[in-house]
Amino acid sequence: MRPRVRRNLSQLKEFMRRNLGPALGLFMLLLAISAAPIRAQTPTPHPFALPTPHLPTVPLHTEFVVEVNRLGQIVRVKSGKSCKNLTFNAQTYGNVLQMWIRKPDGHAIVGLYRVSYDYNPRTQRVHRGVALLSRGGNWGNKAGAVTDMLIIDARNRAQHRGLPGLQQIMRPTPTPKPRKL
Repeated sequence: MRPRVRRNLSQLKEFMRRNLGPALGLFMLLLAISAAPIRAQTPTPHPFALPTPHLPTVPLHTEFVVEVNRLGQIVRVKSGKSCKNLTFNAQTYGNVLQMWIRKPDGHAIVGLYRVSYDYNPRTQRVHRGVALLSRGGNWGNKAGAVTDMLIIDARNRAQHRGLPGLQQIMRPTPTPKPRKL
């Protein structure tokens, strides 16, 4: 007579432990032995040296007079003094446009501020100094410079929305064939 195919859970566990236990152990042993040579063949990654940036060897100084609104945003750069290093000039100008000037408690004072950047070649650090020149101004309720740039960018994107996409431009065209005369 044939044994029952269906068994209860305890009988199934006992069957698997008795019959599959040694086979599973042998499989795990073979897997561990075969993985050892693979691990030994893979080379250890060597960290590569990053290129060192060419930092200036002379002290650099830039200075900007900026208008700050009631939120602490820079409304515009009123004037500036540059140095001979054009990269430093561009980096400090971009930084001053994006900065916020506020007191430690979080509130801002509308006014004219002097923002200066000093690079020390010995320590390779930049010090930023902020000083209030005068309080008040008619720009207290104006939007910040970055906000204006975002509005202009959104307007430009809306104007150019109807242009064809890259997939339409790059579709294949028929090969030209010379005409017989």
